[in-house]
Amino acid sequence: MNKTLMSIGLASLLGLGSGLALAKATPEQAARLGGSELTPMGAERAGNAEGTIPPWEGGISELPAAYKKGERLVDPFADDKVRFTITAQNVDQYADKLSPGQIAMFKRYPDTYAMPVYPTRRSAGLPESEYQLIKDGATETELVAGGNGLVNFKANVPFPIPASGVEVIWNHITRYRTPLGVKRRYIQAPVQTNGAFSPVLFEEEAIFANRFPDNPMPNRLFVFLQRILAPARLEGDVLLVHENVDQVKEPRSAWVYNSGQRRVRRAPNIAYDGPGVASDGLRTADDLDLFNGAPDRYDWELVGKRELYIPYNAYDLRRGDLKYQDIIKPGHMNPEYLRYELHRVWVVEATLKEGARHIYARRTFYVDEDSWQIAVVDHYDGRGELWKMKEGHMVQHYQVSVPWISAESLHDLISGRYVVIGLDNEERGYQYDFDYVGDFKDFTPAALRRAGRR
Repeated sequence: MNKTLMSIGLASLLGLGSGLALAKATPEQAARLGGSELTPMGAERAGNAEGTIPPWEGGISELPAAYKKGERLVDPFADDKVRFTITAQNVDQYADKLSPGQIAMFKRYPDTYAMPVYPTRRSAGLPESEYQLIKDGATETELVAGGNGLVNFKANVPFPIPASGVEVIWNHITRYRTPLGVKRRYIQAPVQTNGAFSPVLFEEEAIFANRFPDNPMPNRLFVFLQRILAPARLEGDVLLVHENVDQVKEPRSAWVYNSGQRRVRRAPNIAYDGPGVASDGLRTADDLDLFNGAPDRYDWELVGKRELYIPYNAYDLRRGDLKYQDIIKPGHMNPEYLRYELHRVWVVEATLKEGARHIYARRTFYVDEDSWQIAVVDHYDGRGELWKMKEGHMVQHYQVSVPWISAESLHDLISGRYVVIGLDNEERGYQYDFDYVGDFKDFTPAALRRAGRR
């Protein structure tokens, strides 16, 4: 790790100074975004010295010839060949570019786990209109006292030149996922040690309120509605979340509608280490999307940058000719359908504050510099022992210029169980609607019962 970890001296190289500088960038720093040194989102434009990470050239700028509007994504890099495969037998050769949690997977599953490594494709990119918003917002957005919210929030990458760990995490939380809203359908599958699983089918709708014209909820970051469509025992249950920009002014609010009881109730446990919905106890509420919610229970340290093999361009996980059982195997997903690439990541250490409560005493986040998507998380228990490892398998939704994930997987390294979230291979048609424009009246507690009966 010492060979690849770049100390926070990198911040000085980028003109940040040392320590916790002012959150907002200076005009001189912001002027470097989109120039010869930094991409419009704040990543290093250049490749690495070895040539194993190429320069960023705008992401995927053209639709693949085989792609048809409204249908599933096709792999724009289908002709790429595996450069090499990391296995339990050769993992030591690549340990300096793996997280402790990734290395632990090879020890836990020495006969079956593997990481096929492909050429690095810096495919992430946003619409051109977003880049100017990021540059303008960089000089205005600041953290509230304690870092538990934002003021003067303008763009979906508020801190493209981060000076602290919590700023990197806010970049992930607020990252761009369409201007107004999105609707998607996918499964969550808690997997037993023998590979058995019973998928739970979700449908989600979200409005990104901070970008909505005439936003009736000015402190909302987004409003989020999640319905369970299957299995029958859970069908009709609905979760509603109101997430806020300034969580000091107004913490997250959540409600659930239970179809069996036919009533709506407040859900204060849909936060922090409350149990994740229908996850068989395998994840916490703030595990979804690799991290979500308020960052106030942790101290956040920006360690620096390093090169890491991370899941990327995971288009095989979106294939419509695969069944869930093709992908979901005992211990981990089928390596045949996984793709890893070498990328630069920001490394952020989160340590539980004295007196705060969470089942994870420490978490190490590895955040992709090109997309601000958390790619890998190592979770540690109260004894300081490595407990769980999570990965986000990113794709570029090139039809709308949105970097997001095909799936996320969380592995309990002790029990051998894991959970996969986001697969939609057996769902009909294309399951992401990025043109969705919801109505705020459908995202109120009063509307929950109606949503449960749809």
